[in-house]
Amino acid sequence: MTEPQLAGIHHVKIPVTDLTRSTAFYSRVLGFTVEMEFPDADGAVRGVAGRVPGLGPTLLALRVHPAAAEGCAGFDPVSFAVTGQADIEAWAAHLDGLGIDHSPVIEASIGWLLVFSDPDGLQLHLYSWAAHGLDHSARPGYARPTEPSQ
Repeated sequence: MTEPQLAGIHHVKIPVTDLTRSTAFYSRVLGFTVEMEFPDADGAVRGVAGRVPGLGPTLLALRVHPAAAEGCAGFDPVSFAVTGQADIEAWAAHLDGLGIDHSPVIEASIGWLLVFSDPDGLQLHLYSWAAHGLDHSARPGYARPTEPSQ
């Protein structure tokens, strides 16, 4: 019998404290468009899901969950991919135009990285597929190669 295979990432779910504020943020910053909403038994909508340009079939979902949102503040559970350094620079300019604070362009473990936060303090990373070719493996917090696991 062959081992079952994954077929990608279906959706990324982000906990939020204020659905309206977060939906507006992700729409303005990432181009998020809502395609579904999730009403609770009382009819109150406490979640939405939809598309973000560049994520292909992967959906982005926002769900009201204040405790989870507060617990994730300062954490970076997802890195959105861009092609190269020029794309990171373009995103920095885009965020500047929106008045959103962000890190400088960082030479990360492999490629270039830009960091900013959503309204609940969740860190969002934009990371390039293109590598810069620098070896940061001796620096604390940076990746170093390992032997493939069996």
